[in-house]
Amino acid sequence: MPEIIRINKLYKIYHQGTNEIRALNGVSLTVNQGEFLAIVGHSGSGKSTLMNILGCLDAPTAGEYFLEGYDVASLNDNRLSDIRNRYIGFIFQGFNLIAGLTALENVELPLIYRGMRRDQRHKAAIESLERVGLGNRMHHRPAEMSGGQQQRVAIARAIAAHPPLILADEPTGNLDTVSGMEVINTLLDLNNEGRTVILITHDRDIASLAKRIISIKDGRIISDQITESAVS
Repeated sequence: MPEIIRINKLYKIYHQGTNEIRALNGVSLTVNQGEFLAIVGHSGSGKSTLMNILGCLDAPTAGEYFLEGYDVASLNDNRLSDIRNRYIGFIFQGFNLIAGLTALENVELPLIYRGMRRDQRHKAAIESLERVGLGNRMHHRPAEMSGGQQQRVAIARAIAAHPPLILADEPTGNLDTVSGMEVINTLLDLNNEGRTVILITHDRDIASLAKRIISIKDGRIISDQITESAVS
């Protein structure tokens, strides 16, 4: 499969007074299209920093990052925003839904920024909500839904524009076990349909459901392994 992500000797360095903190310390990684990859590590390991850079939410201090062939590390903020909007779907631990909007309106909102026509975005939002099993809840607001349903709205929002890459940052962190597994199964289904999924998690049991696990510690990748899920 062709690669969707290639990073080479990526550094993210912060300075606190005279102290230098290397959140990422020379990370190199290639992700092919259609992979389901979990990035695991304890708090402070650098996994969230890596996710922010992969998602074009932050820029590296040094190193190369190519996304779909674009030299992302060299782009300005406006171009980064455009790449992020067109190529990446985000799912966060906190859902990040707007309380005053219905599920349908929450899913439609990012499509407005893409310049999609009203009829197109309305159709795309309905299809993505139906895709995650919420066709009968699309006119409900977040407060009228369970945590698992809210996270499925967030997934629908992430996939509505059919981005090639889905970044999920601790998507089960605020959910009970049953709801969490429903979310992971939805991500697995999307991956089976050809989407590239990168899952950030501290939960090894959740990570074991991915097809590849990257372990990160002190800003470095310490292991890169194919799981039984990938070969079974």
